[in-house]
Amino acid sequence: MDLVFRDAEVVDGTGGPSYRADVAIEGGRIAAIVREAAAAGCPRPTARRSVDAGGLVLAPGFIDMHAHSDLALLRDPEHLAKAAQGVTLEVLGQDGLSYAPTDDRTLAEVRRAITGWNGSGDDIDFDWRTVGEYLDRLDRGHDGRGIAVNAAYLVPQGTVRMLAVGWDDRPAGEAELNRMRRLVAEGLEQGAVGMSSGLTYTPGMYAPDAELTELCRVVAEYGGYYCPHHRSYGAGALRAYEEMVRLTRDAGCALHLAHATMNFGVNEGRAPELLALLDAAMDGGADISLDTYPYTPGCTTLVALLPSWAGEGGPEAVLARLRDDATAERIRHHLEVVGSDGCHGVPVDWDTIEISGVSEPGLAPYVGRRVDGWPTARRLLLADRLGSTILQHVGHEENVRTIMRHRAHTGGSDGILQGTKPHPRAYGTFPRYLGRYVRELDVLSLEECVAHLTGRPAARLRLPDRGLVREGYVADLVLFDPETVGAGSTYAEPRTLPTGIPHVLVDGRFVMEDGRRTDTLAGRSVRRTR
Repeated sequence: MDLVFRDAEVVDGTGGPSYRADVAIEGGRIAAIVREAAAAGCPRPTARRSVDAGGLVLAPGFIDMHAHSDLALLRDPEHLAKAAQGVTLEVLGQDGLSYAPTDDRTLAEVRRAITGWNGSGDDIDFDWRTVGEYLDRLDRGHDGRGIAVNAAYLVPQGTVRMLAVGWDDRPAGEAELNRMRRLVAEGLEQGAVGMSSGLTYTPGMYAPDAELTELCRVVAEYGGYYCPHHRSYGAGALRAYEEMVRLTRDAGCALHLAHATMNFGVNEGRAPELLALLDAAMDGGADISLDTYPYTPGCTTLVALLPSWAGEGGPEAVLARLRDDATAERIRHHLEVVGSDGCHGVPVDWDTIEISGVSEPGLAPYVGRRVDGWPTARRLLLADRLGSTILQHVGHEENVRTIMRHRAHTGGSDGILQGTKPHPRAYGTFPRYLGRYVRELDVLSLEECVAHLTGRPAARLRLPDRGLVREGYVADLVLFDPETVGAGSTYAEPRTLPTGIPHVLVDGRFVMEDGRRTDTLAGRSVRRTR
């Protein structure tokens, strides 16, 4: 064999009890699992290299079901934000906005629209336009050698609408809808695992339910899933969840609810209502899963808070409205009095809004500060040309714990890697689950938690040979110390690496070894299978 881990405590991703075993790897796959080898005295697998895993848990590599590494994987070969956490697969193309499929016009527009998520992209050679070409680009990665970890992709519905309809707030015409159907189908044929939406982001939020249902029918035909950032996580949260459940059932499409939180004061203590809604649908035959991050604040762009009408026409139109005093006053009224749809129907509380990153270096003093009112927010939006990111301190700990216990729950970081002080979830989500919510708080057992982060998301992605420690499966693995594993990242120092994760393997190759990043680039695109 190439490699054997001796005396590991195997938590295999099924949710079943752990067991002690030697685990051998050959040719990038798990070749043999010999339980209780030392105690039983049975023949032990031999290998060119042996690693003593005594005291360590060996688990499948973690699957980040909601990642924003669409450009980070191409610009940063180390990608420590995820590799150091034990993440071996990320799902990109989230929230309805990403870089394929595009043409020259929409590529420029989407780069502007999500600069706060991924940077301007000035350092990237955008030598793709289709989903398949983007996945090929991930396969090549750095100098043709690949990327740090594996990546799957969702067709972004907002980008698709940008191509077919533009930035107009209106239903699509029949020809436009047919074009969107073709674009979604082509993306799935080329390897996407499903479709995402950002229904509080323009232009995706302009799509009515009938339009989304038609696109979900296409997703269902290919065996993919729909992953919506739905229309409200605030005042209309339960209605928005119910809308997505109903829509996907009508379309016959699997549903995965992105960052399934219940935020803002109106939803404190209401997580059981959400779970009752989901349980009723699942008991009735609906195929539903969800992801969450183990933190209370959210993270988005400052411009995302604006009402949807202010975003019609695209980024330049938004800036023009902000420059006009009368229109800017109307925006303020919607934000502070009415409760804009961009802020989930809740009047904004500026004290909860913290600037986490800016695009213009001269605006760096704003980072880490709370926004002290609309004049500051307006000034920053204009000066940073909509590129500022924020933390929004609006969550509730009991809701977080209640939702993570659910039978359909998976883990997703929603990690935005841009900015001087990004949300600590970008570097800490998976070790925080294991350290805080397993070891310290006992919200989940170790076996349950690992299943939430590995086997369950692999099943949602329909991956036939990943997500479990099982013979024949791809050797995407993580070894961690259950007594010390934890997030190092904090709100003050968000890029601090985790503790207690010495080894991470992608395709049977060490990407983290003895707590250090190797130069291995074993990641590739992971494409849809029926």
